[in-house]
Amino acid sequence: MLPLHSAHAEALTLRAALAAAAGNLEVTLATRGLAAAQADIAAADHAPLPQLTAKLSQIDLQNGIGGGNPLTQRRIDKGVGLDWTWERGDKRGLRTEGARRNAAAAAADVDEVRTQQQLATQAAYFDLLAAQGRIEQLDLIERSARQTAETARARLKAGDLAVQDAARADIEAERVQADGASARLDLQRAQFVLAQLTGREAQAAGLSAQADWPADEAASAAVGVDALVEQRADVRAAAERVRAAESALQGSNAQRQSDITWGASLDHYPGTSTRLLEFRLSMPLAFGYRYEGEIGRAQAQLDQARDALDKARRSAATELQRLRAEVATAAQRAQRYRGEIVPRSREVAERAEQAYNKGALPLTDLLDARRTLRAVLLEALAARTDLAKAQGAWQLRSASATSSSAR
Repeated sequence: MLPLHSAHAEALTLRAALAAAAGNLEVTLATRGLAAAQADIAAADHAPLPQLTAKLSQIDLQNGIGGGNPLTQRRIDKGVGLDWTWERGDKRGLRTEGARRNAAAAAADVDEVRTQQQLATQAAYFDLLAAQGRIEQLDLIERSARQTAETARARLKAGDLAVQDAARADIEAERVQADGASARLDLQRAQFVLAQLTGREAQAAGLSAQADWPADEAASAAVGVDALVEQRADVRAAAERVRAAESALQGSNAQRQSDITWGASLDHYPGTSTRLLEFRLSMPLAFGYRYEGEIGRAQAQLDQARDALDKARRSAATELQRLRAEVATAAQRAQRYRGEIVPRSREVAERAEQAYNKGALPLTDLLDARRTLRAVLLEALAARTDLAKAQGAWQLRSASATSSSAR
């Protein structure tokens, strides 16, 4: 039989697992997106850069340009100019405000990704803890089944047991052994999932979870669902994107106020004048088109962002209500197994063992009692695991919402 854990197994606590998940690769990728969105603020918050131009014109290819110094004597019109665009309609402010809102949405996305990774890590942690518990229980049952099979073979040789009953004892021992092999496979799967979420892929084979089970109790009703919805990271991100879309729509409308480009240049033309000054002013003339396409697209994107916000709110409310209901149901189920079903199943199994040892119970009934106890113990462990997952999910969701409202 393979050992449950290696000699150098790392006993991981739930707190350490959640801390590792808060900075795993998925969170890092989301953080890179936030850095890019923050850089967009600097890109948006500046006026158009001035344009420096240099020109050579009035070059007479028919009569020639004459001799002498190319810069001061030859007949070439040389000029240096500077142009700058004046943005009207507060385009810069609206552009910057949209970038800030998108950066705030990206920051909320990081919080949401972190929460999602911690939710997955918390579930994987309790899956690993449950797999360890199943192996421990099945090891005890397997030892008992092997002992019963050996006793049955000895009684068969002594002529005190039928061949069919001895075969049933052997089959039962093999079934328990097969269940143990399946449980060890589940343990390995849980180890690899938790290792990937916490960045411990190299130690996956030796990863183990400390017995850090929460108390069997329902979720607290101190915080209402409606109060948590608006503070959830995914809802906050959707709300910020609505504000960014509103700024984009205002910016599209601001395009109807044409920008003015101012310019000036100094020309040097030997034979005419060496100090010729030019002033320029240019602006687009919107005849027949008033940026209806840009405005229509911005309006559609705003409507889409509002629909996404409404969807996020509904999904958040549904999930929180579901989590609270799951905690209440799972708590009742786990408490019933712990307080009623498991003790009664143990009592029935113990009585069956005593009766069988006294010869007052056939082997078939003993095996049935053991199967019932085994199923009940595994179901009780599953109920405890479901409760731990539901409690952890509720706590993570409510804690993340509460912490965001305190910022």
